[in-house]
Amino acid sequence: MRAVLPGAQEGGTHHLSAAPAPEPTDRPDPPTSADRLLHAMLARTTGGLSPAALWLAYADWAVHLAASPGKVQQLAEKAGRKGVRLLGYASQLAAGTACPRCIEPLPQDRRFAAEGWQAPPFNVIHQAFLLNQQWWHSAMTGVSGVSAHHERVVAFMTRQLLDTVSPVNFPATNPEVLAATLREGGQNLVRGAMNFWADWERALGGKPPIGAEAFRPGREVAVTPGQVIHRNRLMELIQYAPATPSVHADPVLIVPAWIMKYYILDLSPENSLVQNLVSAGHTVFMVSWHNPDAADRDLGMDDYLRLGILEALRAIRAVVPEGRVNAVGYCLGGTLLAIAAALLARDGEDVLNSVTLLAAQTDFTEAGELTLFIDDSQLAFLEDVMWDQGYLDTRQMAGAFQLLRSHDLIWSRLVRDYLLGQRAAMTDLMAWNADATRMPYRMHGEYLRRLFLSNDLFEGRFDVEGKPVILGDIRAPLFVVATERDHVAPWRSVYKITLHEELDVTFLLTSGGHNAGIVSPPGHPGRHYRLGRHPAGGRYTDPETWQATAPVRDGSWWPAWLAWLGERAGGLGPPPSMGAAAKGFPPLEPAPGRYVHET
Repeated sequence: MRAVLPGAQEGGTHHLSAAPAPEPTDRPDPPTSADRLLHAMLARTTGGLSPAALWLAYADWAVHLAASPGKVQQLAEKAGRKGVRLLGYASQLAAGTACPRCIEPLPQDRRFAAEGWQAPPFNVIHQAFLLNQQWWHSAMTGVSGVSAHHERVVAFMTRQLLDTVSPVNFPATNPEVLAATLREGGQNLVRGAMNFWADWERALGGKPPIGAEAFRPGREVAVTPGQVIHRNRLMELIQYAPATPSVHADPVLIVPAWIMKYYILDLSPENSLVQNLVSAGHTVFMVSWHNPDAADRDLGMDDYLRLGILEALRAIRAVVPEGRVNAVGYCLGGTLLAIAAALLARDGEDVLNSVTLLAAQTDFTEAGELTLFIDDSQLAFLEDVMWDQGYLDTRQMAGAFQLLRSHDLIWSRLVRDYLLGQRAAMTDLMAWNADATRMPYRMHGEYLRRLFLSNDLFEGRFDVEGKPVILGDIRAPLFVVATERDHVAPWRSVYKITLHEELDVTFLLTSGGHNAGIVSPPGHPGRHYRLGRHPAGGRYTDPETWQATAPVRDGSWWPAWLAWLGERAGGLGPPPSMGAAAKGFPPLEPAPGRYVHET
């Protein structure tokens, strides 16, 4: 593969060279098909989690705890003190004496905030649960000799197990459910049973959740006018129609993540980042990824780079030959865009005018709780699953992401939908979230091993065409957006790109999570953000200091970014043609195209 665009010179040089790795003299035998089939069958009962990885983590913890009598004694003393504290609390309540609670929930834990939890016996019940949860956290952490990874795994999995037996999840111990049952004569449970049956039936049939049919791509969402001007086996390139008489000279290319459909950035018109861009006079192109199946098992990271970003840039140069591209990447698409930008810089191709990364990591050493599912044992197990299927299924990915936010995505929904008999109104973002895609076997294995496990990109070992690409080579200014409550790309992990002192980075931290924080149109209530610049050659500021000193600004971050982008998008002129038929990129069909409808 060679990343050469029209008008670019081949044979670009790079100031770094990597010594060739020595060839191993004795290669290990590859896994047998029988072993892989067994692991794939086992994964169907474990949700894709490796039993060996969990066993190793708990074994590490148990062996070291058994060899730590001081820690065991400390835990016994803590259990005694907590028992006495709870007994004293209950005694004072029984005597009618006002007293403070034994333990306060963590700030993010809103399970016991309702008034009913403050009345007996539910106050004692939830205090006992929180004390028990705190004790187990102490038991699973701070055991000398346990590896840091295994400690995080056992603490996380133990918390998940405790969450399943939370008093919130059972009608008899949840005052809100009991009150609703008495008030409605049990009709809430009848509705909940009907909700459960409807959801179960749809899940078995592979159907989207109830209400998602009101948000269909091309009808209610993904409706910004445009044309598909290029299609290959991996992506369609959409060019959006201009919405203003004059447009900026330098076009915008958006590279979304391929783990989901592209239209998170073109939801309902009032929530569409694309609509805001074209309304501000930008010529916008969007990559719409193909939803891979078993036939695409051998697509790799290099294919996504070559057939995705580089092919899109070639088409854009044909449509807007004089413009330099303002590239935008979201999540995995942002990571791939960073690789492409470093590759183009390495080869001396001055194609990109600016680079915007939305909730995209380039360093993966602190990638949050998602790293709990990434070690050699888990990856080998997951690769066997994908080897058997040819891809990673949408349900297998969704299960891992739901575990990261089990309070919000599993248990609170269980209580609301099935115990209280209520349904949250479907939104465009919720419908998009249910419209998942698959991940090819080869690509996902490479992505997890080379980026998450080995951190090759940030540490300068990520090879393209036999030579490493270096993030510090990028000379285009960067605008990097992170979100405060991101469970997929934690903001401190995203912030690490400022460790490359050669980069000119404008960093923005906004309220919200991985998806809702990015989809933040003007007028959305309760939004705020912080903004600062790390100039090339400037001194590094640690994330805590930056967060403490950057002023908080109310409102959506979109106008701040559009202003930054407008300063770098060139002068105004007539819109370009839709596609470039004479150069091999004719309009093929109206947006949103075909690939967005693949299931």
